[in-house]
Amino acid sequence: MDTKRILFISGSIGLGHAIRDIAMASEIRRQIPTVELVWLAAPPANAVLEEAGEKLLSEAAMLADDTAAAEDAADNGFKLNLLKYLSHAIGAWKKNVNAFRDIMNRHTFDLIIADEAYEISMAIGKGFVKTNAHFIMIYDFFGNVSMSWSPVERLINYLWNREWAKTKRYKSRQGFSAMFIGEPEDIPDRKLGFLLPNAREVAQDYCEFVGYVLPFTPAEYADQLQIKAELGYGRKPLIVCSIGGTAVGGELLQLCIRTYPIIREKIPNVHMVLVCGPRLNPKSLEVPEGIEMRGYVPALYKYLAASDLSIVQGGGTTTTELTALRRPFLYFPLEGHFEQQVHIAERLNRHRAGIKMNFRDTTPASLAETLIANIGKKVNYVSIPVNGAEKAAQIITGLL
Repeated sequence: MDTKRILFISGSIGLGHAIRDIAMASEIRRQIPTVELVWLAAPPANAVLEEAGEKLLSEAAMLADDTAAAEDAADNGFKLNLLKYLSHAIGAWKKNVNAFRDIMNRHTFDLIIADEAYEISMAIGKGFVKTNAHFIMIYDFFGNVSMSWSPVERLINYLWNREWAKTKRYKSRQGFSAMFIGEPEDIPDRKLGFLLPNAREVAQDYCEFVGYVLPFTPAEYADQLQIKAELGYGRKPLIVCSIGGTAVGGELLQLCIRTYPIIREKIPNVHMVLVCGPRLNPKSLEVPEGIEMRGYVPALYKYLAASDLSIVQGGGTTTTELTALRRPFLYFPLEGHFEQQVHIAERLNRHRAGIKMNFRDTTPASLAETLIANIGKKVNYVSIPVNGAEKAAQIITGLL
């Protein structure tokens, strides 16, 4: 039997995509042990993949840093307008398409998987780049949403949504398919814009839905006290504060630091862990005694499972993990970030998971009040499908 060779492109911003991609890759190998996977990814995802023992193509060094583009686009404060990010990312995307075209000329694959590598997907869908294998695009949201009344933003947003409306045409191209990480209800049941089709209907026609992808089995982390003991925290109340794979959320960690003394007055033995991720230097923050500082944590879900309450950005990966773990959490969507403010927030509301917070309106006193009222609280989240890695791998191996 010939060894099948897969190129896995782990795209987009931060670490969430790389974490789920590794979970899918593990399941692919379980189903086809002889498969060979090679990777393309930019920082910081490339470091996560290498740490996991994955093999990156040498051409990965040619990719532009999308996360840096997002950080450059971030306004002062807790903000990231994705359309502003797109304006910063155009040059990076051109560079990535050129790198991918070069790879297609040098290498042969049996399958190409791209997790939110939008520039690659559009280049192939529009016929700008020819591939030598079946191409699968992975999404976890569908359609843009304007976050202001700016006519320029709304026009650009409309033009982008016209592109979203055209994606189902890509499926008619030979060797092109798509998967969605999540459920159809995660996509707003409304039009993409004036004279444009319904977003959910387009996605259902275009994508196969696989549920949510996790790098762990939630049942194995149901015993919170056991996980706490394994991490060395005993029975003391534990608060975990995390900003994900970019430095954009540094302001949130500052808010948590200012909130800690207020919480400690009410809960004297409380312990707080600040997870800065790979892009924010922990030494850049001054913290009082009782706060533990960490940089990048490879298996953050263990800390989330041990927590009595977590404070996080509104990112898709971390909030999905907390929902599956059934731990109480407060989440702060980045201002201007339509995916976090709309798509993810609506999904969490449907799952009755987490408490949405507004960063601009939150003071240390109000954060402390909400935190104290919810720490250790029993939750009633909706059960979610977490076998996405297995279902995705079945689709992928079926194409092989």
